[in-house]
Amino acid sequence: MKKRLKELAEWVGGTVVGDEELEISGVAPIEEARSGQITFIGAPKYLPKINETGASAVIVSREIPSSPKALLCVNNPYLAFAKIFALFSQRPYQPKGIDSRAWISPTARLGQEVTIHAFASIGDRCAIGDRVTIYPGVYVGEDSSVGDDSVLYPNVSIYPGSVIGKRVILHSGVVVGSDGFGYVKEGRKNVKIPQMGNVEIEDDVEIGANTTIDRATFGKTVIRRGTKIDNLVQVGHNVVIGEDSIIVAQVGIAGSTKIGSNVTLAGQVGVADHVEIGDNVMVGAQSGIAQDIAANQAYTGSPALPHREFLRAAMAFPKLPEMRKTLIDIERRLKRIEALLSPERKEE
Repeated sequence: MKKRLKELAEWVGGTVVGDEELEISGVAPIEEARSGQITFIGAPKYLPKINETGASAVIVSREIPSSPKALLCVNNPYLAFAKIFALFSQRPYQPKGIDSRAWISPTARLGQEVTIHAFASIGDRCAIGDRVTIYPGVYVGEDSSVGDDSVLYPNVSIYPGSVIGKRVILHSGVVVGSDGFGYVKEGRKNVKIPQMGNVEIEDDVEIGANTTIDRATFGKTVIRRGTKIDNLVQVGHNVVIGEDSIIVAQVGIAGSTKIGSNVTLAGQVGVADHVEIGDNVMVGAQSGIAQDIAANQAYTGSPALPHREFLRAAMAFPKLPEMRKTLIDIERRLKRIEALLSPERKEE
């Protein structure tokens, strides 16, 4: 595939400085780019690399005087690079049909142009949409549905009654709809609470390898449209995650938590049960969320604090031994002064 620089500018809403008719055949990092490719500069400190890169064109945030390269000027170079990268990397969908070694229930309904690889299993009354790709070892339990253009990579497990939307990507080892972790004590014995709900994953969600989404006790666990979940994440029963959120690797979300839209939980964040997190919240890595967080805030630490408060506390932490020593010294001095000022001492 080749695209003129002018076409790429139209694709990302940018402007060209230099040869608009320049043909671009691919994208690459600035150090590895060759003639015919386009690269990007996301930070001013990398601007000198324009003179070193082999790329024919460079995506930048502003026009650069006397640049030796053609420039594609945009507001967000990294975003523009991602869109152009996607344009060059996409491949037309080519259905491969149904492998004879797959097992498909006679009561399952299959859409048009599906691809189902060997050793996949599609249960009773399942509904598989158009152009769905199901890789080897995938299990889709009875009464589940998978929307158009979704991709289920090897060894994905979809428990019965789960709902998967359109254009959903589930990477290898994802488990959707396993029982929520619900038990009640009878003396020392753990009595299991039946998990009778399901999981609903809306359109354009992507879930990373070996992530688990538990089914609800009652009702449903919901992952809203456009949310992206990294590898090795645990989502508990009855959790609701809002639209366009980002959940990074090794996050654990306990049951019945409600997470708003456009929320970012960085790596290894832990969220307690029955917590509500508002829209547009950002939580720093390894933070612990034990109480509700209002919308439009940034939190860090365990227990989590507003980010600025956490930074002040973090700056003070290394000084605590010295501060403790100082306080002990002050306390000793105060006791001496009190002893000198005591009534018994005055009478003497």
